[in-house]
Amino acid sequence: MSLKINNECIACDACLEECPNGAIEPGDPIYEIDPDLCTECIEHGGEPQCVPVCPVDAIVPDPDNVENAKELKLKSEFIHKEE
Repeated sequence: MSLKINNECIACDACLEECPNGAIEPGDPIYEIDPDLCTECIEHGGEPQCVPVCPVDAIVPDPDNVENAKELKLKSEFIHKEE
């Protein structure tokens, strides 16, 4: 499942640079995660890089975009193949 940023976001930029897929973008008023680019960092051992740097714990699982590990891995391979 991809992640999402909830209303607790303070738009501090902490997560922006941590995302290896460029899935996080500034929104109005809070940041947003593109579910088509979010792989939950499966390519980094499945540990989302953005979650631990968020000072307000605003990054949570997105129940509207549920994916299993195999789907996340395939998405990651597709994203990084294009680079």
